[in-house]
Amino acid sequence: MEALNRSFLSTHAILAKVQPVDLDAATPCASWDVSALVNHFVGTARWWASIVTGAGTAGAVDFAAGDFVSAYEESIEIATSAFATEGVLEETFRLDLGDFSGAELLGLAATEQFTHGWDLARAIGHHTDLDHELAAELLNGARLAVTDAFRGPDGVALFGAATQAPAGASPADQLAAFLGRSV
Repeated sequence: MEALNRSFLSTHAILAKVQPVDLDAATPCASWDVSALVNHFVGTARWWASIVTGAGTAGAVDFAAGDFVSAYEESIEIATSAFATEGVLEETFRLDLGDFSGAELLGLAATEQFTHGWDLARAIGHHTDLDHELAAELLNGARLAVTDAFRGPDGVALFGAATQAPAGASPADQLAAFLGRSV
């Protein structure tokens, strides 16, 4: 739970800096602007929760249209409560991508939330030198979990082809590069 909580905190801190004028800015995810990125990670926090609880998710909601920080705080609460439910981390869940333990899903959720925080930081001109220890931990996990089967074109696959981070890049930049971002 610590990695998920720290991922949420890191991304929340960056989201709190987003101004309405930033919503149309391009992101490292070619198919999304900041508004679409915010909608994605606020919504996927709820989606991860729905996977482990079996509850449905709300229909299409434009989280970026209103108080997106409050919407994210609510999503964080929903997700952390779901993953904290007794037995969830040991349970097996079936997704289109295969079978995953709750602990594996928690790791994927933490990596996804943290990486989209990196995307957001890049998009709004904030530094991307985020939580070194957490980024290194998530990178180690991603190297084990993210195979070529999950890679492909932007907007089609979960991850792009790994890119090379520059020499001396921070762990967060290395993670972003491994997950297909240009650093």
